[in-house]
Formats: sequence, C-alpha cells, structure tokens
Amino acid sequence: MTRAAQIQKVLLLTLALNLLVAVAKIVYGLVADSVAITSDGFHSIFDGVSNVAGLIAVRLAAQPPDAEHPYGHRKYETVFTIAIGLLMLLTCYAIIKEAIGAFSGNHQPNLSLASIVIMLATLFINVFVTTYEKRKGKELDSEFLVADAQHTKSDIYVTSGVLVSLPFVMFGYPLVDPIVGIIVGLFVLRAGVAILRESAETLVDARTGCPVVIEDLAKSVEGVVSCHKIRTRGTASHMFVDLHVQVSPDLSIERAHAIAHAVEKTIKEGAPTVADVIVHIEPAASSGAKGRPSTG
Repeated sequence: MTRAAQIQKVLLLTLALNLLVAVAKIVYGLVADSVAITSDGFHSIFDGVSNVAGLIAVRLAAQPPDAEHPYGHRKYETVFTIAIGLLMLLTCYAIIKEAIGAFSGNHQPNLSLASIVIMLATLFINVFVTTYEKRKGKELDSEFLVADAQHTKSDIYVTSGVLVSLPFVMFGYPLVDPIVGIIVGLFVLRAGVAILRESAETLVDARTGCPVVIEDLAKSVEGVVSCHKIRTRGTASHMFVDLHVQVSPDLSIERAHAIAHAVEKTIKEGAPTVADVIVHIEPAASSGAKGRPSTG
C-alpha cells in the first residue's frame, strides 16, 4: 500500500468517527435547545470537513510533477487548508451570533443526565481520534495528519468546557449555556486563524527545516570546502533546498559536477523529507574560505 493510500485510510476512519460525533452533538443540541452543545457540534463537523479536504488534497498532491507543475502538486494541501480556515471563521460568526441572540430571548435548555452521557461518549471518541491520527501522522511523516490531529484536539478542550457548563444549566443557570457557546465560537476562531497563518507561511515560501543540518550534510561530502546561501521552502514533509557549495578552483568541471551530485544525494539521504536539491558550485578562495559562515 502506498503512503498516499495509507493516509487516505486513516482519513476515512477519522472522517466516520468525526461525523458520528458531530451528528450526535447537533441532533441532541437542537432537541435540548442547547446553544453550547449545538455550537460544539458544528465545531466538530469541521473536523469531518477537514478530513474530506484531506482526502481530496492527498489525491491531488500525490500526482507527480509535470510540464505545468515542475515542482509537483503538494501545495494543493495548503489551498484546501486555507479553505477550511475560512469556513471556520464563518462558523465562528454563526455560533457567536446564535449565542448572543440567546441572551435576549427566553432561553431555557432542556438538559438531563443523557446530556452528560452523550458529551462524555463524544469526548472519548475525540481522544481516540486525536491520539490515533497523530500517531499515524508521525509514522507516515504526514504533516497534514499531524495538523489535523491538533485541530481535532481542540474539540477535546471545547467539549470539556461544555461538560463543565451542563450541571450549572441543569440547576437553574441557563445563561451559562450561551456563555459557553461564545467560548466555543472563540475556540473555532482561534483554530481558524492559526490554520490561515500557518498556510500563509507555506505560500510565501517561509524557511522550512534547519540550515545548519543541511550545511553539515553538505560539508560531509569529500571535496566540499564550505557552503553558504542555504535556502529552504515547501513543507516539513516535502522540502526544496538550494545552496552554494565552494570547491577547490583547481578541480575540473567533471569533478566539480560529481561533487554537486554527491551533495544532492547526501542531503536527500540524510534528510528524507527533501524532495529536490539545487547545488550551485563556486570556486573557493585561496584562504579563509573554510571558515565562512552559512547565511541561510
């Protein structure tokens, strides 16, 4: 089974569980007229939306480079992630609007012991999904799975907050319900902003990985005097590297070219998440070149 197929398998399982949690919360929240539980349900449904987006993104991103996309298709994952972030901001608006409206009306949730049982059951499912998805994400070196697990983890905190509010509502403090609904909305806002910020960093080619590691790998190649201008971009699981390597000016073109290939191979073997390496060969100065610092 390919890496992409394994990631899709994980996403399908987590999708089924996330939808089960979301439907349970939304249906019961509407029946009980609980803003907090319903809002938590809509928060949960975006875990499922994230899984669907992940399935599409993984399929698109797995396509090999072509004439129109020489660097591959990995940024499709980023595009879909941004869409999720924007949808979460809209959800935050809807949740907080509903909660504020509950303050002005005669809002009296109809909660019972079943409310606590349902929320506890969904909480246990969320804990399982978060733990499982994070573990598989590390095993498969999937940045998307690890990030998605962190997204689902926010559900654990939100559901825990709703659980804390239920006894207050059941004992005659109904305003606690919309207050918790607003808190849930703010959690959704925080998660959405974080997703947009991280995705923007990828789109603007923020540095990925540690230049010192790349420098050490390059210097380990015989014939390399020093290296500098190390640049990285992409994602942690699909990184592009370019660097300038200095070699003896007395070397032939063939030998310098062989060293460049050796540097590329060594970096890819030492850092498996590197997808491509561009090596620029330069003649080293007659003295003092070896101590030249990296400027990555």
